[in-house]
Amino acid sequence: MSSASPESSPGELAAVFAQLHGMLLSRQDATSAVHHLAQAAQQMIPAATGAGVSLLDEDGTRISTAATDPAVEAADAAQYELGQGPCLSAWATGEPQRIEDTTTDLRWPQWQTTAAEAGIRSVLSTPLVHRGRALGALKVYAPTPAALGSEQERLLGLFADAVSTLLGSAQTSDAPVRLSASLQAALSSRGVVGLATGVLMARDHLGPEAARTALLETARAQGRRVAEVAADLLVAAQDRGRDQDGRR
Repeated sequence: MSSASPESSPGELAAVFAQLHGMLLSRQDATSAVHHLAQAAQQMIPAATGAGVSLLDEDGTRISTAATDPAVEAADAAQYELGQGPCLSAWATGEPQRIEDTTTDLRWPQWQTTAAEAGIRSVLSTPLVHRGRALGALKVYAPTPAALGSEQERLLGLFADAVSTLLGSAQTSDAPVRLSASLQAALSSRGVVGLATGVLMARDHLGPEAARTALLETARAQGRRVAEVAADLLVAAQDRGRDQDGRR
């Protein structure tokens, strides 16, 4: 597969996506696919020295993951161990996350310390979303600060859109690439999670990312699925609403 620079023409990008399409549909499972997707992401962003792809279930647990080098693999593993980082936030919010410098950005302090110690200074993570459903995240890393800017974010977003469409199409067809059954089952519960996120935002005056992170952390602490925690939260909110109505 040939690489594409940030200044690639639409025709060149289309050629890359066409090659990617053939590659995905020739693989036997998502694990094989994400390994090649990580390599393709690094090729498409010349400033990146490493890349990774993660497919996640509804509580942020890895279904399938791949990285192009040990530093990326270690940084990814730390995100899931700590329950924080740009990949999880990109998945949770559906918005790209960019770190100019892991030594000065304070959003995910524990993870950023680990990343900086591994030689990672710049990070760009983009969600994989198909028809409103979060499938995972795609990320690239660089060893120097401010190496991944708005143009790289735009290009990685185009790549992620194409990847999401291919993965989503493969999920609903007889193509060899399939997402795990746990993810397919989880997609139906995302409405409950979304409602619970809204409840937390209103109750605790949180932004969408902070509310989603709170749900994720509660689920991890209790060893339960996010959908179960969200459902309990909605029931509790309904009970409070009935109590308030009864006192009026």
